[in-house]
Amino acid sequence: MRFDYDLLVVGAGSGGLSVASGAAQMGARVALAERGEMGGDCLNYGCVPSKALIAAGARAQAMRDCADFGITPVVPEVDYAAVMDHVAATIAKIAPHDSQERFEGFGIEVIRDHARFTGPQQVQVGDRVIRARRVVIATGASPLVPPIDGLDGVPYLTNETLFDLRERPDHLLVLGGGPIGMEMAQAHVRLGCKVTVIEADRALNRDDPEMAAVVLARLHAEGIEIAEGARAAQISGKAGAIRVLAEDGRVFEGSHLLVALGRRPNIADLGLEAAGIATERGAITVDARLRTSNKKVFAIGDVTGGLQFTHLAGYEAGVVIRAALFGLPAKARHDHIPRATYTEPELAQVGLTEAEARGKHGDALQVVAADYSGNDRALASLRSEGGVKVMVVKGRPVGATIVGAEAGELISLWALALSKGLKLSDIAGMVAPYPTLSELAKRAAGAYFSPKLFENPWVKRAVAAVQRVLP
Repeated sequence: MRFDYDLLVVGAGSGGLSVASGAAQMGARVALAERGEMGGDCLNYGCVPSKALIAAGARAQAMRDCADFGITPVVPEVDYAAVMDHVAATIAKIAPHDSQERFEGFGIEVIRDHARFTGPQQVQVGDRVIRARRVVIATGASPLVPPIDGLDGVPYLTNETLFDLRERPDHLLVLGGGPIGMEMAQAHVRLGCKVTVIEADRALNRDDPEMAAVVLARLHAEGIEIAEGARAAQISGKAGAIRVLAEDGRVFEGSHLLVALGRRPNIADLGLEAAGIATERGAITVDARLRTSNKKVFAIGDVTGGLQFTHLAGYEAGVVIRAALFGLPAKARHDHIPRATYTEPELAQVGLTEAEARGKHGDALQVVAADYSGNDRALASLRSEGGVKVMVVKGRPVGATIVGAEAGELISLWALALSKGLKLSDIAGMVAPYPTLSELAKRAAGAYFSPKLFENPWVKRAVAAVQRVLP
């Protein structure tokens, strides 16, 4: 077969763009197909706009919470339309980095049309048929909208439409108490909305309950109603008057409804059967090398149904480049991939939670911790709620959980530790600048060694013996 390209990438989100740019700059002939917006969900509907909105909410809250610094608090006047203009401006500032023009500058042919397999290595993109040695599917995911009775008959928001609002919701109902739901709930209550979160299970149920409780306590204190164990059974109403009936009979009423119940992989109308690509539970199945059942086709990111993070898609892009361009047996691992929820306080995790680690390692597990209240920088900035918890087996961390200020930043050190197999002694030996929150990692590592050094009678005897013979 004559190949038009060495590599065809389907999807111009974070993973697809990383594969395409890396491959092209290494000399491969690359085509990139995208029927929607360049930059995908992260730039246009996810990470970027949500963090811009969260930042606006944080500024508003700071005006309310400054009394302890000796500054008179005020009730902020929020121009919701201007806040959303800030969100749009943030997207516009970042968009050139993901633009068609930039990637064409790498020598990539960017085709803005729908792609569909017509054979094992043959894809129709618009009115063209493209043949490629390797294909990478990076089509991402879309908001999951379950078949709840009545939902299709009322106006509702998802992360793809929320940032188009220009009038502030009077009372926002958030269906789903996961990271997206909680982030948007806190941002909106800080911007002056009444907010109710409706969660069928436990809010933030993927995370360590003890650490999640710190976040939930803050959200309650800021005025968010969080209804747990409330599975939506029926939704009714009209614009400005939405009613949610839970299975247990509880009723929730509000002006707007945000559906934040997870995401579903975008596999519809890709012609996967024509390429012999298997799926399971609505996602593309891949092996450790990120190959589909068609070994000439790879799939990365959200479309595989695993962890759904921009940084994971970028990591997997590197694995595919090594395999597709150099034929190396590169494999993906996910035990060192961190995640963060950007509420205040933030909640971050890498590796195993305490419950997962106890289930896997049993009595071999040791858990060490350090509280923000023992950190001088946290005390000086009045951000002393939260802590670090590290799961340790035979002197090596197997997981870390952080709740508190800048947890999303602090988790990176523990992600490196898991990635490189570092020991707790490596962390304890690190010298962190004073005063910084990064000292929390060193304090947690020190908590592992303190009993061995300060509570061990043999250490004290050894010190006494040495002192007797020293000149």
